[in-house]
Formats: sequence, structure tokens, C-alpha cells
Amino acid sequence: MLIYFNEQLIHVAPELRLFALREQKKPHADLLIINGYPVSEDQALKENDRVVLIQRGEQPTAAELEQLMMARHTPGVHEKIKNRCVGIAGAGGLGSTIATALTRVGVGHLIIVDFDLVEPSNLNRQQYFSDQIGLPKVKALQENLRRINPGIKVTAIQQRIIAENLSNLFGQVDVMVEALDAAEQKAMLTSNFLQKFPETPLVAASGMAGFEASNSIRTRKVAEGFYLCGDGTTAAEPGRGLMAPRVGIAAHHQANAVLRLLLGEKPE
Repeated sequence: MLIYFNEQLIHVAPELRLFALREQKKPHADLLIINGYPVSEDQALKENDRVVLIQRGEQPTAAELEQLMMARHTPGVHEKIKNRCVGIAGAGGLGSTIATALTRVGVGHLIIVDFDLVEPSNLNRQQYFSDQIGLPKVKALQENLRRINPGIKVTAIQQRIIAENLSNLFGQVDVMVEALDAAEQKAMLTSNFLQKFPETPLVAASGMAGFEASNSIRTRKVAEGFYLCGDGTTAAEPGRGLMAPRVGIAAHHQANAVLRLLLGEKPE
């Protein structure tokens, strides 16, 4: 009988059971995964089963890590998203949080574009660390994402986004994410991207400042292929800053909208 053991195709006896395989191959393993699902009880193995055995505290290989992360997902999700590409315009409070969520989900390729550097004030809501102050955001974020999930591809581009370079930067993506700061930047990207790539979904954000109620942030369809996350009104201003909780809620609305689009579902 043929099965996949830790991503390698091997021959085993037809009557072999899971615990016997563990004794043969990795007796100290305490994480047992069959076909993407963690199990705790012994069971018979079947032809083409995919078995991953991992010992806690041991650094898994990239393939083993992928199997572990898959085991926590809804069945069928990973196969549909591991070869998809998402573009993220901006690596600030929205973009860095969206990228982190999509990395944990296992989206195969992220293209992240931002021209800015990590500043001390960014640390109140953005996915960076104090020892990364002064680094380009895209490079710091790329490093952080690789530490989370080394199995995905992250293309990090330090460049200012303008109408003229949209096609070169994001022409290949399956879903586009607007995660910029200034209103004029948001409007520029939204209008130009929808015009240039009418068949590619765009997920944008507006209204997440302050500490208003969490449930005021929602996802809604603005036009065909265009979705907006936020409350639509609360902008950053004196006395109402951008803070991690509501920025994070809006960012995760965007990340979930992206995931649903990649899975063929309606985000709203």
C-alpha cells in the first residue's frame, strides 16, 4: 500500500495502523495529522492517505508546517488558495494586518507595495517591532511574514504607487486590496484600478478611526467587483486617532472579504 508520510510517498503493509506507523517512523511524535485533520486515536490507514507526524518543540519542515496550518482550516480551503495571488497597496495599519492574516490562511503569493519606512508612531497599530524602526515597511513586513509562514511567496516592492505603475505592480493579481492612508491616494488607486482591471475584484477600506462601536464596521458591495470595509465616516483627525482595535477590525474585514472572493463566495 502507498501512503504519503511527511510528504514522502512510501510503501507500507496493507494492514498498518496509525500508531504502528508512529512506532516505526517517529515514536516521539505527539501531533498526528491524517489528510489535513489532527487525530488522537488509532485508526487503519488507507491507500494514498497523507500522514504527518510531528514532535512538539521540534521545528517542522516547510511541508510539515503547511500540513499543520491546513489542519486548522475549513476543509478544502487550502487547495483553493495556495496558488492564488493577492495585491496589497500599502503596508501600514491595514496592509500589514491584512498581509499577516492572509499569510496565516496560506494564500500562496502576496505582492505588497509601499514606499514608507517604519516609524515609532506606527507601532500603536501596525504589525512591526521596535527593532524594525527605520527599515522599509515592505522589507520588515516580508521578514515578519516569512517567520510566520515560510511556505508562501512575498514580493515586497518599495515604491510609491501612482496611476502609471498600477499595471506593472498589480497586473497579475487575483484580488486587489486598497490599504493606503490618504483619501486622495485611495481615490486614485480605486478609480484607476477599477478602470484598468474591471474583471479583478477590489477590496478597499474607509472609516475606522477612534474607538466607536466595533459593529459599525462592516463589509458592503459598492459596485460589481468593488467592496468597501469600514464605517465609511470616521476619519483620523485631532482628538480621534487611528488605533489597533478598529483598524484591526477593518483590516480583518478586508482579509475575510479577500478569502471569500478567492473561494468564490460573496464578501458582503
